[in-house]
Amino acid sequence: MQTRKKYIFLTFLASWLLLFFFGGDQLRRFAFFSARKAEARRSWPRWTDQSLLKSFAEPEELQRDGDPPLLSPRERRAAWLSIYRSSRCRMETCFDLSRCERNGFKVFTYPQERGQPVSETYSKILSSIERSRYHTARPEEACLFILGIDTLDRDRLSGHYVRDVEEKIHSSPLWNGGRNHLIFNLYSGTWPSYGGELGFDPGHAILARASSDSRSFRPGFDVSIPLFPREHPQRGGHGGRLRRGSVPPKKKFLLVFKGKRYLTGIGSGTRNALHHIHNGKDIISLTTCKHGKDWEKHKDTRCDKDNVDYERFDYQELLHNSTFCIVPRGRRLGSFRFLEALQAACIPVLLSDGWELPFAEAIDWGKAAVVGSERLLLQIPSAVRCIHPERVLAFQQQTQFLWDAYFSSVDKIVHTTLEIIKDRLNPHRSRSRLLWNALPGGLLVLPEFSTHLGDFPFYYLHHGYSPSRKFTAFIRAVSQAGSLSQPILRLIQAVSGSQYCAQIVVLWSCEKPPPPSGKWPQSSVPLTIIQGRRKVRAPGTRAGIWGMGRGLGQPPQGTILSFLPPQLSDRFFPFGAIQTDAVLSLDEDTTLSTSEVDFAFSVWLSFPERIVGFPTQSHFWDAERGRWGYTSKWTNELSMVLTAAAFYHRYYHSLFTEYLPGGLRELVDGLAACEDILMNVLVAAVTKLPPIKVTQRKQHKEGVARQAECGEGAAGTPSGPHPAPAGPGGTTAGGRRLSQRQDCLDQLADWFGYMPLVSSRLRLDPVLFKDQVSVLRKKYPSLEKP
Repeated sequence: MQTRKKYIFLTFLASWLLLFFFGGDQLRRFAFFSARKAEARRSWPRWTDQSLLKSFAEPEELQRDGDPPLLSPRERRAAWLSIYRSSRCRMETCFDLSRCERNGFKVFTYPQERGQPVSETYSKILSSIERSRYHTARPEEACLFILGIDTLDRDRLSGHYVRDVEEKIHSSPLWNGGRNHLIFNLYSGTWPSYGGELGFDPGHAILARASSDSRSFRPGFDVSIPLFPREHPQRGGHGGRLRRGSVPPKKKFLLVFKGKRYLTGIGSGTRNALHHIHNGKDIISLTTCKHGKDWEKHKDTRCDKDNVDYERFDYQELLHNSTFCIVPRGRRLGSFRFLEALQAACIPVLLSDGWELPFAEAIDWGKAAVVGSERLLLQIPSAVRCIHPERVLAFQQQTQFLWDAYFSSVDKIVHTTLEIIKDRLNPHRSRSRLLWNALPGGLLVLPEFSTHLGDFPFYYLHHGYSPSRKFTAFIRAVSQAGSLSQPILRLIQAVSGSQYCAQIVVLWSCEKPPPPSGKWPQSSVPLTIIQGRRKVRAPGTRAGIWGMGRGLGQPPQGTILSFLPPQLSDRFFPFGAIQTDAVLSLDEDTTLSTSEVDFAFSVWLSFPERIVGFPTQSHFWDAERGRWGYTSKWTNELSMVLTAAAFYHRYYHSLFTEYLPGGLRELVDGLAACEDILMNVLVAAVTKLPPIKVTQRKQHKEGVARQAECGEGAAGTPSGPHPAPAGPGGTTAGGRRLSQRQDCLDQLADWFGYMPLVSSRLRLDPVLFKDQVSVLRKKYPSLEKP
């Protein structure tokens, strides 16, 4: 019995000894971690435990104990909400829609205060709005208001920071708590947090800002815009690096980055970790800490080596020779390199958690960029290697489209912002995401014209639509009152004989009334006469337009009006009488046969987005005079088809009248024979393609204006084989006309910011044209007759 008790006691003692030696260490470690967790909860985040991150970061990359504590995302959002009380704004709650219903979408810019400095970038934004078709000088007509105070840079440490903004905007009678106001901003917040503070309460105003945080962004109300530099062009802009029709070879580098590395503070985490993916072969990731005044004070052990490697590569060379470009966040969420990568056809790899991408409401960035996570940086190389080459090419092509359509100039960025807001006002007539993300882009597709893809000339090929197989002949007449010229009689007979002609519309562009219906020739198709629009001016009022066209108003009763001559651009007004997709634009003295019309129309059916016609001209760069030149000589190249005899889609009438700003149309009306050049420039800017010349039996002769036939000051510009009278000093009228067309072309290039016209060496003839075969085998034998 005693022996049994002794064994039990020894077993119990041995168990306690084993528990003490093997379990005590685990209890001590548990107590250690409990203290660690309690400390971590007291200060968020403070990653000073090197043992936890030993395999992922260097000690220098971790936040130091002396650094100021960072705000958590929840704390940053609470701070933002405490400043901006209108965080739940929507168009239905914070925007007065009735102002837009009365006068349409008009934009008013506040007058700039005398002595108030405005940055170059903000001046460009205001200029873009004032040049747009939406601008109005009358605040009572406005749907949207733009501040004259520069709000782009709201960093208190910046030299461009404008003080006392809140007092200035609240003193304006138009402010109304910010309703119907649009505020542009590129830089918000300041060191060290770089939050979204503007330094004033925007109230119910729409914020169009760069580096938008998705946590504070108001969907369907605010607009996220890209961060662009001061040197960004006002209009035009440089084209993308991926040219049309070129399939780029495999580039030298797969993935690149070259930029600043922040040693401390917000934005330093991602950039400090980029060196982990650098392999020196197809992945180049270079950073430098040599920036700022006191960088040497904070430099770590990697700085010297990083600075040496940083100088070995040129940034532009890396950008243009890489397939993917890393776009990490900086101090703020956005970065200049985002637009730089788009232009270079380098697919952006975005590492900026929480960034509301520019114009994401309209643009599908999943087709042009790779959106990564800052926490999964080490997975980026393997992820981009798995993308198929065909998909890579599609990404590159989409970057070029987006750059050219929405980001290549300040004008396009501002106009895209306005169009997105305008779409919100009428959701049932807004552009779909398909229209925003396919050529030619949302800016060039007017929802007022249609929202159906089959009504536009751009989508026939890709979506299986086809234009109607009939055309409307649109003849511009300037004959004397009471009689019709023989050319227009022959032209009506030739056009009406076409099997594809649906109707003939004659635009009477003379001040005197058109001949009575009995004077017009009989035709096999309906003949409609439209009186040209009349510009009138009443004393003390602005000029208005009235006429017989569909949708035109009438002057108020009892008003004494002074009538002005019809305008040259009237021929491209979207008259309601034109119902077919195809329009055959003609001057009254154009000479065409039925066979020529039929063949030209059959060619246009294959190219409905282009201008297809007979008389052609070309442009060239005059190096001696440093300007664009215009020539009517027959050469091996062409870039314009005159609208004296040309087919095009009727949508271009709407685009010409409603898309182009009024100032540009006034410029055209002030120069003789400039409207057809503008139409060619517009179509080339939309399609990026040249016009098409077709077979013509007789050479077209471009004559001079004969205004006397319509009366004093009429805008008649027919062409014909009439001699050009000599002007003062021996200068012929034909010479003056040529000089005016050269001035027109040069001014249009300046207005667009570049030369949109595209040259071509193509002419289309019928099969068997002038071949030595029987005439019975040819479909258009009359084209070969002299």
